[in-house]
Amino acid sequence: MYSGSGFSDWEIGDITVIIYKEVYHLFHLIIPNHDYIAHAVSKDGISWKRVNNALFVGHPGEWDDDMLWTMHVCEVDEKFEMYYTGLQRKDRGVISRIGLAISDNLIDWEKSRKNIFPIKPKGIYYETSEANPRKWLSFRDPFRFVYKDEVYLLLCARTITGPISRRGCVGMVKITNDVVELLPPLLYPLVYDDIECPCVFELRGRYYLLGSIREDISVRYWFAPDFLAEYHSFHDDVVLPHGNYAARTVLDGEHLLVFNFFYAKGKNDSHRVLPPPKELDVDDKGRLLLKTYYRWDQMVKMTIRQNELADVVHLLSNPTAYSNIEPDKWTCGSRGGYEVFCFQKPSASFIWEGVLTVEGMGKLGLVTDIDQKGNGYFISLDVSNGLMEIRAWGFNPLDNRQNFIFNNLQHSTFTVNESKSFRFRLIRYGNYIELSIDGVVKLTLIDYTYNGSGIGLYSASSVLSLQELIVKVLPDPEGEYASQEEEQKLSG
Repeated sequence: MYSGSGFSDWEIGDITVIIYKEVYHLFHLIIPNHDYIAHAVSKDGISWKRVNNALFVGHPGEWDDDMLWTMHVCEVDEKFEMYYTGLQRKDRGVISRIGLAISDNLIDWEKSRKNIFPIKPKGIYYETSEANPRKWLSFRDPFRFVYKDEVYLLLCARTITGPISRRGCVGMVKITNDVVELLPPLLYPLVYDDIECPCVFELRGRYYLLGSIREDISVRYWFAPDFLAEYHSFHDDVVLPHGNYAARTVLDGEHLLVFNFFYAKGKNDSHRVLPPPKELDVDDKGRLLLKTYYRWDQMVKMTIRQNELADVVHLLSNPTAYSNIEPDKWTCGSRGGYEVFCFQKPSASFIWEGVLTVEGMGKLGLVTDIDQKGNGYFISLDVSNGLMEIRAWGFNPLDNRQNFIFNNLQHSTFTVNESKSFRFRLIRYGNYIELSIDGVVKLTLIDYTYNGSGIGLYSASSVLSLQELIVKVLPDPEGEYASQEEEQKLSG
């Protein structure tokens, strides 16, 4: 994982990722100064190493001499283009415009001096510096997209009509032979203040549009039969749950990856981290699905099967709890109150998967990083309504008036079949937690509260069984600064 942290724990901002010659290149903003665009590289899309910074704010008097905001990097005619957002000091940083930088190698960048840049809005479709009731202008977060050999830029923009807090739209610019044409919005849902970091892609014959929404810190999506057609929403339009933000896609061979940063506490000013990517797919109705990253299975060091796992313990010693531990099936339950049935995890980072079947009603779920006192992460599974939630739950020694921790970290929904049996996959890698149900990622987050040694499940007036259990041992995450520290030793 990667956070880019230095003096501040929340320095990483909006991102873009490009893959070139089997190397992943990450470009991101530096928060809160916005004075340069950072560059990091990776061999697997998970562990990153910082390299030379890509772009800096302009000299005093230039159009981008105040701040640099969201960018998009793409390969064009054996060169690389970075469309980026710039702000100027004389505007007090409230007006955003779009510029371009060019590179031959993704390392050295030169800002374009073409007179079409910077691109700025005109009042026919979008708010301008003169017509802007919100008093700061959104014309930013460019995303380059080619459709039928025509070049378009998608933008976070705002229409000139409508309720002030609902003018957010996906603006659109067409560039033809160095001529810029402002077009009507590609999407104007009349809902949000802004639709940040838009991006579009084609998948299974449909076009999908992603946008990050500040109101609830989530990534939502829309779909259309054609790039320039009318976009619609499904009843559930959240593709990345709460806390995930600034999503951008990149094609990795046959895998369509989505990268984003994560607000570690679900707040704008909290620790920001780049989690491992996920993959995008669709179901039979055309709805987007989030799949686990294909490289996890390539990282496995050892596989432990159900009959090889350590002894299962009743952690809370509930007298109404019972368990039947057989080599190929575990059956656990409690008549009243909670019980945690857990075993020793074989490594700090792991993949735990199996088939969970609910054989009686009541409360139930999975646990991870549980210590001997029952402190850890509880993932509740409501099989009546298809709801799940992960919470950090345990003792709080720092507050004798509220001596417990009960933080709901993230929630999601899942499909409950008639047999109430489903396959789960829980990934714990460093401080990253990911849970898939029947092959679809439902929870994806980063948290730093617990790191206990137990994993398992809990029951409260329920009966449940586990079969086909496998634990796959993963390597420890590489320290974010390890590569730079090694270079310093060699140079010293």
